[in-house]
Amino acid sequence: MLRKFASAAALIALASCTTPAEQTAMQEGAAQVAAKPAGPHPGEDVYKQHCAACHDNAEATKAPTRATLARMTSGMITNALMTGKMIPQATGLSSQQVSYVSDYLSEATVADDSWIEAMRCPTNRRTPKLDAQPTVQAFGFDIRNRRNLSYAQAGIKPTDLANMEVAWVVGFPGVVTMRSQAAVVGNSIFLPVGENKNRVFAFDISDKAKPCIQWVWEGERTIRTSAGYGVRKDGKKVIMVGDMGAYIHMIDATNGKELWGSHMGLFPGSISTATPVLVGDKVIAPSSQYEIMMAAQPNYECCKTHGGVVALDAMTGKRVWEGHTMENAKPIRDRGDGKMLWGPAGAPVWNSPSIDLKRNRLYVGTGEANSETAHKNTDALMAFDLADGSIKWAFQATENDVFNVGCGPNGGGLNCSKTTVFRDVDFGASTILATAPGGKEMVVAGQKSGTVWAMDPDNGSVIWKTHIGTGGPNGGIHWGIAVDDTHVYAPISYPGRSIPDQVVPADLKPGLYAVNLKDGSIDWKFEVKPDCTDARKKFVPRCNSLFGLSGAPTVIGDHIITGGLDGRVYVVERKTGKLVAQWDTAQDFQTVNGVTANGASVDNASIIAVNGLVLVNSGYGLFAQGAGNVMIAYKPKS
Repeated sequence: MLRKFASAAALIALASCTTPAEQTAMQEGAAQVAAKPAGPHPGEDVYKQHCAACHDNAEATKAPTRATLARMTSGMITNALMTGKMIPQATGLSSQQVSYVSDYLSEATVADDSWIEAMRCPTNRRTPKLDAQPTVQAFGFDIRNRRNLSYAQAGIKPTDLANMEVAWVVGFPGVVTMRSQAAVVGNSIFLPVGENKNRVFAFDISDKAKPCIQWVWEGERTIRTSAGYGVRKDGKKVIMVGDMGAYIHMIDATNGKELWGSHMGLFPGSISTATPVLVGDKVIAPSSQYEIMMAAQPNYECCKTHGGVVALDAMTGKRVWEGHTMENAKPIRDRGDGKMLWGPAGAPVWNSPSIDLKRNRLYVGTGEANSETAHKNTDALMAFDLADGSIKWAFQATENDVFNVGCGPNGGGLNCSKTTVFRDVDFGASTILATAPGGKEMVVAGQKSGTVWAMDPDNGSVIWKTHIGTGGPNGGIHWGIAVDDTHVYAPISYPGRSIPDQVVPADLKPGLYAVNLKDGSIDWKFEVKPDCTDARKKFVPRCNSLFGLSGAPTVIGDHIITGGLDGRVYVVERKTGKLVAQWDTAQDFQTVNGVTANGASVDNASIIAVNGLVLVNSGYGLFAQGAGNVMIAYKPKS
């Protein structure tokens, strides 16, 4: 579950509950308080005592590296420690110590926003044209989550993808992680960039050589989700995003004005990670949580939070119903220090739902348990009723998977479970409502265990399952899968190691696997191998080991485009898996907006296409991956 936090393990990089004005004041105040004295920096000792154990061991802890922290402003770090999600980790630090360590770590300067006005669209392009049907309206493009575009929708010819070049690049200052996918309507894209002052940008890309900004919305908390698009029953066309504080925001797609912001969390520790979906008169918003991180602190009495799905009224933002993955926690036992361990807890929902209008249901996957005993709805696939949030069926894929950051494989922390399989193999990839040859409907899902599941949407019974390794905390199948009429396309970041009841075949490697919808057989695979020259190490320091496929793939006609943790992007034939083209984003780029920028790791939901351009977000400065801050547009070579 750690990687769902694309800043949850690294919340120091993202979280802020302050307004933009407060952020500026805190940055200025931190600079005054933490002026560097002569001799060793006082923040160095704070870092060594309170931070180094995680950030100097990024591979094991999934925290951002020192190099990634250096790219953040001292204000970002201060905000997270004093008012954000790193508060538990900052327990016991004085305000002066916070200022010292923030200043010690940061090598960044406050971003200059003059580029935004310089990129404003001329009057005739300033208002988004929204008459066309959306081509990307949800995480999986449509409400079934298929992640499938036709050549016509992409504006691309079948022969174009074999011969592409960079058309333009936009850089976003103060950003280390490009985690969010844009919604697409006509030639307007709506891109959340959470680290850039919690903003959503509306770009017009009707001119393939010169994108421009139509409007900018700015929130109070870091945006975590991709952008959802929909049309309300009153005809209003809207963009929806969720933030670190578990608020869903509905924004007028024509002008960027907020229509409402509504808290959808089920607990104080809830957060929003999944892309909101507008269905009829409701906005469907899954609820995740960060208690898994808070449990690392011995003084935190764990665990009381669980996940679920919330429906909000599309007109007002008021809560219509709550669908919980489990009952509320109760005290279980003394931890050994007079405080109680609570449970059950966990089963967050950090993937975006697929919507089944015929059955009036939505389908999601859940995360692991955070405290004993693991509830039956942890590491599970679940169907909720769209009308009232009741559970229609649930299937547990992995039993007894209890994990929080306070535990290791051998336990030892006060908040640790005494018994667990300790696999951390929740469902991160969004479910897909697919149709197999012959017309059989099924719910398809990918698990961090490396398993692809096909379920009967009526009752949740297993149609077939296919193990592509054993996966683990870093995947398996991580952020997403895609389907067409015949196959599921599953990216594997790490096949895993053999476990007691499952041996990982030697021929299973990081790459992309085509799994037949009829029976789950693997019809082809595309294997990726490391390319770790000194030039590439500058941008992706661990390119020798982090090179697999973690982000969600995109189907365009007879091709699939998928990105690697080492910054490479691959175009393969959909029917054979043959490599057609390869692009390297791990490099410095000259940007159209004059911002210093580079690409690096490609992860989460990063690849869309519109108006003859393939757009790739590059940079994922978490979990020892490569930090970057670019949106790259590729065009056919002329």
